[in-house]
Amino acid sequence: MKIVRAQDFDLKREVEYGSVEQNAAVRQIVTDVKREGDAALLRYTEQFDRVRLDAGALRVTEAELKAAYDHVEPSFVTAISAAAANIRAFHARQKRNSWMDLQPDGSLLGQIIRPLKRVGVYVPGGKAAYPSSVLMNVIPAQVAGVPEIVMVTPPATGGKEGIDPYILVAAAEAGVNEIYRIGGAQAIAALAYGTDTIVPVDKICGPGNIYVALAKREVYGVVDIDSIAGPSEIAVLADDSADPAYIAADLLSQAEHDEMASAILVTPSATFASACQAEVERQLAELPRRDIAATSIADYGAIVIVDSIDEGIEVINRLAPEHFELIVEDPLVYLGKIENAGAIFLGPYSSEPVGDYFAGPNHIIPTNGTARFSSPVDVDDYIKKSSLIYYSKEALLANGETIMELARREGLEGHARAIEVRLRKEESQSGTALEGKAGAYDGDK
Repeated sequence: MKIVRAQDFDLKREVEYGSVEQNAAVRQIVTDVKREGDAALLRYTEQFDRVRLDAGALRVTEAELKAAYDHVEPSFVTAISAAAANIRAFHARQKRNSWMDLQPDGSLLGQIIRPLKRVGVYVPGGKAAYPSSVLMNVIPAQVAGVPEIVMVTPPATGGKEGIDPYILVAAAEAGVNEIYRIGGAQAIAALAYGTDTIVPVDKICGPGNIYVALAKREVYGVVDIDSIAGPSEIAVLADDSADPAYIAADLLSQAEHDEMASAILVTPSATFASACQAEVERQLAELPRRDIAATSIADYGAIVIVDSIDEGIEVINRLAPEHFELIVEDPLVYLGKIENAGAIFLGPYSSEPVGDYFAGPNHIIPTNGTARFSSPVDVDDYIKKSSLIYYSKEALLANGETIMELARREGLEGHARAIEVRLRKEESQSGTALEGKAGAYDGDK
């Protein structure tokens, strides 16, 4: 893991969202599923997942969900249930309510909050299966009140045995019973456009590989999406009060995700930097996914030496990392200075996996610097808002001239006349003359 000074560290990390060939392949898959429905879905499932299905076997049955419990440890069921309770409690505090405000003139303004009707959740199953992603996508949608939640996941996340039973148990514990054994770009297309078997959704959420990300971008506008996620990231700002073993383990916890994951340590101590570098190498040799993590560390890992914690915070704010650990003496002193980070972990015992799995906040977090302007998945991702406007006659009479002025200054005479016709009607009924205005509409002409 290379050690660099802050002035020599390139903060820019350009993530290309697919090659020309990958984009073309995704567009073809999406087009085919849109046109052919189940036939294309089954064809691509056989081609990419090496699983031959018929349309009747796409949906996971209730019996399969129940049988999955026989293939997982009781301790896992206990753990996933406890995690679900924490996630539900955290997201319940985010729930919004509709509101209305009655004005003195009798007009009524407000906002109506409604859940989306149908949401599709993608659960990946490439280099690893992620039961935790089931909870992080499904529970906020349930808290928001979404009545229909459908899940898709590749048909062989558990190898030749089919879908990973841990994913199925997580889905059952979360209360999802509409699940389809499809993955990749074809699954995204099916959720967006529907097939004879799958009813289309209003929004698609959940992480996936590059083909899933490109497909989500392709169907955006037909449906909403949560984001186009890049490779996972962790940045740690630590001083020499931290334990190098803790820091190394946390850096590797993200590096093992995939070869393009990023793991960055920022520290004002050169001695501590060297200790962490050595500890990363030691732990890496013992890591089961060491080949993946080693590539990540070599290509996208770094230890950045700064002159002070404050300079380190500047580096972090420019990085805008997905996960950020602040492991220094009195981390709360510096918390207010952290402007850009998807999730902030304070102190030596708040290791990133605490948030990934159990604490309650969502682990689907903005990547690739987008924490500068976006947020983790939450309840707001599963609602829509309608503005409510009820204007009383008194309010229109009081403000009509002002509205007409604004409309005419934009050259939209039709807008102005929509107000003026009402004012003239009230004028004729009350006998009160409407003062002439340049360009005023005479409805009798």
